Amino acid sequence: MKLRFRPYQLQLKHTFTVAGSSRNTTPVVLTEIEYEGQTGYGEASMPPYLGESQDSVLQFLSKVNLGQFNDPFMLDDILSYVDSLDEGNRAAKACVDIALHDLIGKLVDMPLYRLWGINPNNTPMTSFTIGIDTPEMVRIKTKEADRFKVLKVKLGGGHDREMIETVRSVTNVPIYVDVNQGWSDKRQALDIIHWLAEQGVEFVEQPLPKTAVDDSAWLTANSPLPIIADEAFQRLGDVAAFKGVYSGINIKLMKSTGLREAHKMITVARAMDMKVMLGCMTETSCAISAAAQLSPLVDWADLDGNLLISNDVFAGVQVVDGKMTLNDLPGIGIRKLKG
Repeated sequence: MKLRFRPYQLQLKHTFTVAGSSRNTTPVVLTEIEYEGQTGYGEASMPPYLGESQDSVLQFLSKVNLGQFNDPFMLDDILSYVDSLDEGNRAAKACVDIALHDLIGKLVDMPLYRLWGINPNNTPMTSFTIGIDTPEMVRIKTKEADRFKVLKVKLGGGHDREMIETVRSVTNVPIYVDVNQGWSDKRQALDIIHWLAEQGVEFVEQPLPKTAVDDSAWLTANSPLPIIADEAFQRLGDVAAFKGVYSGINIKLMKSTGLREAHKMITVARAMDMKVMLGCMTETSCAISAAAQLSPLVDWADLDGNLLISNDVFAGVQVVDGKMTLNDLPGIGIRKLKG
């Protein structure tokens, strides 16, 4: 197997603002694994708060020696080796994992969801994200998202009620709320969550700082809406620790090191009667289509990262009438457009 990789810069259609930061671009690294005439594609996306960069991913990938393996189907052996090379580097590890899964699907000419025995008809609706912005821009973004049946609204910027009221002035679709650790007081958080429940909000993602474990457990116990862990949740070992602290988890391939561990996370969370959300960073259709292979197994999907950019290099999973729609292409279900 031969591994190739290169940096790429994603251009956002609109400035993307969450509690604490704004950006117009996202750095990624695109990977390819070639074996017996087939090529699997992967991707690492590095929004600044993850602590990874193109340089750190390129440095990590330069240490990966896939030539020592002669069978790409030995995923446990290969990905355990990749994971052991260094601490952290989760997005870097994910881009190898995604490319390997794409490769083995192509080698057997089958979509991953079929290899896993997953029914593609059970895909959920996906939300479309509305970042923190002025009321005028929020209205514009909300109108642009009129083909979606659910929206995800970023809060935590100090004008939370105005954000929701502005969205509600345009649409009555269900809303997911993501605070990105933007609230600090658990009782004030509970007050606004009661108000959010009256506005058609379905759950609240990471309202308090990830270090506020006791306060998050109190909020979860008293909240009328499910409380979902995002920044606090990273790898498989975190699932059991969050039983009772959060109602559920947000799995992202760039945090979980890829599809192999994400699949295990879903199984463990279900065994613990926790809700499961499948999310993303700003990504091309490569990583989004990879995550979408698992989407029929989860409660909620927020897989819109490719729709927020203007320079995608792949085509893959589509949103049809608001619903994730998987195709029958092998592997992760993508084709290369350019670049």
